[in-house]
Amino acid sequence: MNKVELSNQIAEKVGVSKKEALQMVSSLVDIITDTLNSGKVVTIAGFGAFSAKTRAGRIGVNPRNPSDKIEIPPVIVPKFKAGKTLKDTLKGRR
Repeated sequence: MNKVELSNQIAEKVGVSKKEALQMVSSLVDIITDTLNSGKVVTIAGFGAFSAKTRAGRIGVNPRNPSDKIEIPPVIVPKFKAGKTLKDTLKGRR
């Protein structure tokens, strides 16, 4: 499912126009991104928690020349931890 398909389903379920639903989805993504960028966590009860984690730097190998070592710098990556309700729902799907 992509952003447009998600907004179309929201429009049908909530009873708003497709344009308004697309703006809601875009706003949600923007708010989550801005919150994570400021170092905070976004928790949606029953669904899960979005956070940002710093992945440590390390020494890697150049795939074109395995004898070359390259330094991979630390980077901030997004993280999602599923909530209990979401986990239980997916477990019951089996």
